[in-house]
Amino acid sequence: MSLIHEIDYGTPASKSTETVTLTIDGRQVTVAAGTSIMRASMEAGIEVPKLCATDMVDAFGSCRLCLVEVDGRNGTPASCTTPCAPGMVVHTQTDRLKQIRKGVMELYISDHPLDCLTCAANGDCELQDMAGAVGLRDVRYGYEGDNHVKSRDGVGEVNARWMPKDESNPYFTYDPAKCIVCSRCVRACEEVQGTFALTIEGRGFDSRVSAGMHEQFLSSECVSCGACVQACPTATLTEKSVIAIGQPEHSAVTTCAYCGVGCSFKAEMRGEELVRMVPWKDGKANRGHSCVKGRFAYGYASHKDRILNPMIREKISDPWREVTWEEAYAHVATEFRRIQYQYGKDSIGGITSSRCTNEETFLVQKLIRAGFGNNNVDTCARVCHSPTGYGLGQAFGTSAGTQDFDSVEHSDVVMVIGANPTDGHPVFGSRLKKRLRQGAKLIVVDPRRTDIVRSPHVEAAYHLPLKPGTNVAVMAALAHVIVTESLFDERFIRERCDWSEFEDWAAFVAEPQHSPEETEQFTGVPADLVRGAARLFATGGNGAIYYGLGVTEHSQGSTTVMAIANLAMATGNIGRPGVGVNPLRGQNNVQGSCDMGSFPHELPGYRHVSDDATRETFEKLWGVKLDSEPGLRIPNMLDAAVDGTFKGIYIQGEDILQSDPDTKHVSAGLAAMECVVVQDLFLNETANYAHVFLPGSTFLEKDGTFTNAERRINRVRKVMTPKNGYGDWEITQKLAQAMGLNWSYKHPSEIMDEIAATTPSFASVSYDYLDKMGSVQWPCNEKFPEGSPIMHTDGFVRGKGKFIRTEYVATDERTGPRFPLLLTTGRILSQYNVGAQTRRTDNVAWHSEDRLEIHPHDAEQRGIKEGDWVKLASRSGDTTLRALITERVAPGVVYTTFHHPDTQANVITTDYSDWATNCPEYKVTAVQISPSNGPTDWQQDYEELSRRSRRITGKLEAAE
Repeated sequence: MSLIHEIDYGTPASKSTETVTLTIDGRQVTVAAGTSIMRASMEAGIEVPKLCATDMVDAFGSCRLCLVEVDGRNGTPASCTTPCAPGMVVHTQTDRLKQIRKGVMELYISDHPLDCLTCAANGDCELQDMAGAVGLRDVRYGYEGDNHVKSRDGVGEVNARWMPKDESNPYFTYDPAKCIVCSRCVRACEEVQGTFALTIEGRGFDSRVSAGMHEQFLSSECVSCGACVQACPTATLTEKSVIAIGQPEHSAVTTCAYCGVGCSFKAEMRGEELVRMVPWKDGKANRGHSCVKGRFAYGYASHKDRILNPMIREKISDPWREVTWEEAYAHVATEFRRIQYQYGKDSIGGITSSRCTNEETFLVQKLIRAGFGNNNVDTCARVCHSPTGYGLGQAFGTSAGTQDFDSVEHSDVVMVIGANPTDGHPVFGSRLKKRLRQGAKLIVVDPRRTDIVRSPHVEAAYHLPLKPGTNVAVMAALAHVIVTESLFDERFIRERCDWSEFEDWAAFVAEPQHSPEETEQFTGVPADLVRGAARLFATGGNGAIYYGLGVTEHSQGSTTVMAIANLAMATGNIGRPGVGVNPLRGQNNVQGSCDMGSFPHELPGYRHVSDDATRETFEKLWGVKLDSEPGLRIPNMLDAAVDGTFKGIYIQGEDILQSDPDTKHVSAGLAAMECVVVQDLFLNETANYAHVFLPGSTFLEKDGTFTNAERRINRVRKVMTPKNGYGDWEITQKLAQAMGLNWSYKHPSEIMDEIAATTPSFASVSYDYLDKMGSVQWPCNEKFPEGSPIMHTDGFVRGKGKFIRTEYVATDERTGPRFPLLLTTGRILSQYNVGAQTRRTDNVAWHSEDRLEIHPHDAEQRGIKEGDWVKLASRSGDTTLRALITERVAPGVVYTTFHHPDTQANVITTDYSDWATNCPEYKVTAVQISPSNGPTDWQQDYEELSRRSRRITGKLEAAE
């Protein structure tokens, strides 16, 4: 195995459909109109020297290395900034060009330290490569420039212009002495990431990159996405891992295991050690970009907290004892069979993981259905995007987003509802910001002023700061304007939808109580903003809607999803590039876990368990009779456990104690069970109540596939041996074998073959096909052999698009004298979900604790100052955390994240949930805030429980 090298064509590809033909070094070359001479040369296999050019950013033309000669033109134009023209005759290598390039390189080298043998970039330095490419053998101006250390072996006089390295960022170092002022990092920060954190300061020998106004990288606006490090052609910006380990020697392309964007990376290795993760330019979800989590936060894979041996205990008050894998499997199988014999077939169930692969998730639901004999299977989508599945299924006939991420490049108006893409889905957030800088308009519907509302060179045309819980009313008000002002697309509706259903819906939203003026009374959104936003979305061109958990995690989550679908259909914004309804999925494989049949009422491919033909397909293959009745959802399992009828659960890669609502109810349900099996990387919070712990494997240690938010099926490739000895799919298979099932998969590719054989939307998917295509978006079958980037192009899956009345019903969770504020929750860029992974990396440098955002008015009323400890109390419970006073939230609204278990924000949230799917109402909780002197009683009790739960026999004795 060797390093996978990507070709850098120097400038981005032209998107023109027209072509031009020219001659380069005697070869006739045909390229897309607008292609640079540099790129055309590279495509013809002719490499032109370059330093400031890279195909991730627009041409700059500053280094003067890429000069060429063109017949009939004076001078030597830069090939990166000169477009090809028909009939052009180009020469890339002449005596004149050789002399110019050598002269340019002499100037660069004269102002650069020549410590190549000990430099971390040795072997991966473009400056070094270009010196060789132009044949530079001598430098007339000396070797140590005016802005570098004039010393030998670290001893000697230091020039006054010398600057120390900036080591503040935990993941990369900045050495200004090696900066050649090519501006690639600055341009990457602007054009790719869109943060505009870097600049070039000074002039002449004083010129160098700066992170703001003489700030260090850690304290600057830099978001550590790594684009600058990736763009740097020298060792100016270098990963600390490369400095510590050395250059990688082999690599494999895999898929990030954090959010639902599903970025592709090259995992670059030395032996079994991961040196760095480099964004893969051919990754169709990320197009060569990354965020701080995917790029750098992989250290959890080798963290000392990882559990590598299976463990058992009789009671949750006992210490853990390590056992063999065989003993663990036999114990689980015996306990589950005992429980079923004692309490009945339906007394056990399981939860699949949205962190694990499609193949592993498929096996867990298969184990439950074929081995447990029931449909008591659910997944984390229950508590995040289950309303997406229901709502889009009702309106369109399929439970997934309609577009690919590339589609945003064609959008004219983008509506973001209940989502914070720059924090939760940062790579997509960067792509969105780039489109907005190009002129697209933005509408944000969110109680909070998120970064996307206003950031460098981006500002929303409308921000509708609605009161939490009033999504349906705001959507109805937008629809009211579109219908009453005849802004709907009648032709699209008549062709693609049921006109009588539209008429009924239109009459409903046109009623006076849905007008912006009437809804303003309880949504808090000024009527003129609603009217302006509605007109912009309906008349502004291609309109795309992106939404997140701020839509789904409500008692009317499904209703809001249907309202969004209504709005898209009414304006004709379905079925072509630049439009669509796009749920931003939270976890890396939450789409895949749903696709694989992780819901208690659906088999893989979203087919109901009551359908005889579907069941027969699986029964013939699996050799068992399947239950036709839907099983228990996660909340039902917990309720039944408290009632004494549900006694055993197998939880793969989910931490329901920290992620699910009403923590006290979750803990009561888990404590009432007799056999809780947790399969995970760490002793998470749910493991406090577990009787068996099965150590899991990371995405770096397994083969498989993830399916991202755009339905893209991406390969996950094993780059290191599982530290626990097994991939997660192997653990589930061995557990199934212990329970008497005759499974004999040799490789995850065989599991995907079974998925393809039983699931119509995956019919043409195989590992060989994915390796050939890179990735595909389902449905991928005989009708759509290359997948489906855009859904519903000719018609909806269900036939006619369905308009549905969406009546606003206020949540039962109300504010009052005891609890006058509304709490809503979300994520932050540097941390992820329950933080089990990111908290075990250097990402804690940015977010080491959950903070409570509170408006200055509310803080002043309560005597709270910045950084004060406050008590956050609701009808369900209370906790303490520190205050962050900000105007990002409106008066009456507070906000926090849920990444840290010592806060346990979900002890506050209630058991109210979506009417159709039981998705919890995380986003609306009535609370009160008061000054606090320390942890609550519950926090202290929980800390002691956690400490005792993590005791391991043997390790405990060794510590003593």
